[in-house]
Amino acid sequence: MALTNRTDLLHRNRIKGKIISFSKFKLRRIKGIFFILLLSTTFLCTGLLHPTWAYKFVNNSTVQSITDTQDLVERGKQLYAAERFAEAVKVWQQAISGFKAKVDELQQAATLGNLSLAYQQLGQWNEAQIAITQSLNLLGYTQQQQENHSSIKNPQILAQILDIQGRLQLAQNKPEDALNIWQKAVDIYEKIGDENAVIRDRINQAQAMQALGFYRRAEKTLTETTKILAAQPNTPLKVTGLRSLGNVVQVTGDLKTSREILLQSLEVAKSLSDNKVIGDILVSLGNTARAQEDTQAAIKFYQQAAKTTNSPTTVIQALVNEFSLLVDNGENQDLQGLSSQIQTQLAKLPPSRSAIFARINFAQSLIELNGNQLEAGSKKKQNFKDSSSPNSYLTAAKLLADSVEQAKSLQDKRTESYALGMLGKVYEKTQQWDNAQKLTEEALFISQGIGAEEITYQWEWQLGRLLKAKGNIEDAISFYDKAVNTIKSLRYDLFAVNPQVKFSFQKDIEPVYRERVDLLLNSQGKSEINPINLEKASETIELLQIAQLNNFFRNTCLDTRLVQKQENSTAVVIYPFILKDRLSVVVQLPNNSKNNDQNKDKDKNNKWLHYESVVNADEVKQTLNQLQRDLPKPHTLRTVQKKSQKVYNWLIQPKLEAALKSIENPTLVFILDGALRNVPPAVLYDGKQYLVEKYNLALIPSQQLVEAKPLQKDLSAIAAGLSKPSAGFSALPNVERELEKIDSQIPSDILLNEEFTSKTLQERINSLPYPVLHLATHGKFSSKAEETFIVAWNNERIYVKDFNKLVHSVEQNKPEAIELLVLSACQTALGDEKAALGIAGVAFQAGARSTIASLWNLDDQSTSILMGQFYQELADKKISKAQALRNAQIKLLKSRKYKRPRYWAPYILLGNWL
Repeated sequence: MALTNRTDLLHRNRIKGKIISFSKFKLRRIKGIFFILLLSTTFLCTGLLHPTWAYKFVNNSTVQSITDTQDLVERGKQLYAAERFAEAVKVWQQAISGFKAKVDELQQAATLGNLSLAYQQLGQWNEAQIAITQSLNLLGYTQQQQENHSSIKNPQILAQILDIQGRLQLAQNKPEDALNIWQKAVDIYEKIGDENAVIRDRINQAQAMQALGFYRRAEKTLTETTKILAAQPNTPLKVTGLRSLGNVVQVTGDLKTSREILLQSLEVAKSLSDNKVIGDILVSLGNTARAQEDTQAAIKFYQQAAKTTNSPTTVIQALVNEFSLLVDNGENQDLQGLSSQIQTQLAKLPPSRSAIFARINFAQSLIELNGNQLEAGSKKKQNFKDSSSPNSYLTAAKLLADSVEQAKSLQDKRTESYALGMLGKVYEKTQQWDNAQKLTEEALFISQGIGAEEITYQWEWQLGRLLKAKGNIEDAISFYDKAVNTIKSLRYDLFAVNPQVKFSFQKDIEPVYRERVDLLLNSQGKSEINPINLEKASETIELLQIAQLNNFFRNTCLDTRLVQKQENSTAVVIYPFILKDRLSVVVQLPNNSKNNDQNKDKDKNNKWLHYESVVNADEVKQTLNQLQRDLPKPHTLRTVQKKSQKVYNWLIQPKLEAALKSIENPTLVFILDGALRNVPPAVLYDGKQYLVEKYNLALIPSQQLVEAKPLQKDLSAIAAGLSKPSAGFSALPNVERELEKIDSQIPSDILLNEEFTSKTLQERINSLPYPVLHLATHGKFSSKAEETFIVAWNNERIYVKDFNKLVHSVEQNKPEAIELLVLSACQTALGDEKAALGIAGVAFQAGARSTIASLWNLDDQSTSILMGQFYQELADKKISKAQALRNAQIKLLKSRKYKRPRYWAPYILLGNWL
């Protein structure tokens, strides 16, 4: 394309990464971790140490001789603030030499701390560690001093150095060390009465706690900090603290609280008439509103920021974010004018990391805009000569070329890598594969050299795409493997990123897994796919499910629950996967199937089945969505059976149907993808029978999240529910009968209506070990945690993230987990193909080994009949949970009154099926 005549220009581009750095948040992502820049007058937490703190230790006769060296320190601070970190390093090195010549160890120590910060910004971790170690040695920070802070001569500077050391440890994925170091700094700050520094380090500690998986501790710390800040008088430090706290809370996914805190910060900033800070807060509010999908509010915040601030950097951030949001929402009418305004502003900015990222962000939006237009059917070639057009790849390329040159001039390897990789993406979009590969390889080399894994995986993924496009499938798979492994190693770092601001799980993570599965299941003209690839495909599907749940929670709490896959003798694990041009099914057969027994030498081959239906993703989703809408309706039996049979043919017929004949009493365990989760497998229809009539059924997100073992203990239950209206939901008059049925089958502690509150429920859960928790109340399952909840008395909503609080004491004090959680009157959100994630979310937050939930709610006597029968069956310890639910469903199905699927089909079993 027309980009080829710019080859000399484009090859100068070198940048990489993902705009996960979010300079608009005033956050800096170092080695995949966000750090708050508390931009106070003393530069604390960014760590820049004021040399004035050292003046009082300097003899008057030496003040004049130190002046020139102090000027170097101040110059270094100015360069750091301008994000010219490499230059700051050189200046501070000179200053350190000057202090060393004058035997001023205190000033050396302070400046070495600042030097470590600059090295951290450049990704030079060894140099940063050496500088910190030298600083602590100069301060004489011995083991004895670590234990007895009273003997410290210069506690203020030492605490500052410890802050910087903690930041370095967190940057190197050592959150436990960071937490301990920041606690030592807090101890010092408390002794010298520096309350603001204590608040700052508590926010830092909360980040370390989140990285360690201590989510409740982190939440408690942040809540306490919010209260302390709210009680303070209006000062610049209060503004900074609230804004930083709002940004950290935003990263955890608590968007409502983040917005509230940021609004508090805004009001304080307005009372102080600080337009620069007001603009920064408005940008953060725009980002939060965007994450909440409150588009109009986000645009308003961005526009207000651009008009209010006196900072050119904040202006460009606000404009670029607004442009990006309009592109994402397909609102193209205002883009031309906004594009011109952005380009004018960019030309005025001096080189800095923020300015470079603004260019990269804008270029990325231009690339996405072109892609959106092509996907929408605009197949004609773009006018690449019109570089002022907002849909021009050439405009993006020029921006990236400038970014590379500026990154090189600043010696900013992280930014250079990101620019290079994005430039490679421009070449990829214009199908210039060789140039794209060369640029991407350069970007990857740089990111690997500085240990920037959150950038590295992107270029590994990009190389996989490029090699696939060039027909080199084997090497493409290799790079996809590397990308997936890198994502796995990122853990908290990745899923703590805000999902809507220049980083989207759906755009930037999920496709890596999907494209890897697509490659592994591509037969490449062969009659059968290698069983090794089938196994890798199944593992990738499970990894995607775990990643989706981690993203749902905005943390990696599930990682602690992963178990070794079990070899089983009865479960047939089915992995249906929706690809763009086909629906692919991978099946793992149990060890005792006749397929395996017939040839022991080929167990590996016979363990796996694979088959596909040539049907595009849009048709699959349309069919499933229509089936989801029709199932609860009263007069749609023929339509339901027709569409259910269509799905049956995709998932079961004919290959699996034949294989199941050789397995005695199998349980079909589905790991469902996308919209398939919103349709219960029980309703699949072969033309004569429903699937539930033939097999035990269960759903799981991953074999690593389920430990299949039978129920060992005697049954008893907490059975809670609402028969009266609450929280805007209608009455459920049949709930009382349902709870009575349960109580008649197993010993139950009943909480009905007024008795059913979160407080009472928690007290009952913690009083005695109840293996069953049955909740008969309205609820909603969504792909968003903040929209997934159940309803309690007095208009109370218990949100999914609060479920672990309900069982907190159980987790901490007792070995018993909830064996079975039943949610009998909930429903999934229509139109949300990942709504069933909410079911898994509730299950795992509650710590339940098994969960039975309804995909739609019918307030009908049929529910109480089914539940009564289920518990009656479950009382027989020889019957598995899957068998008990199936028997109860068949009882309804065989009755004249309740034979339609709308009555018996909504219930699914998630988790341990035994």
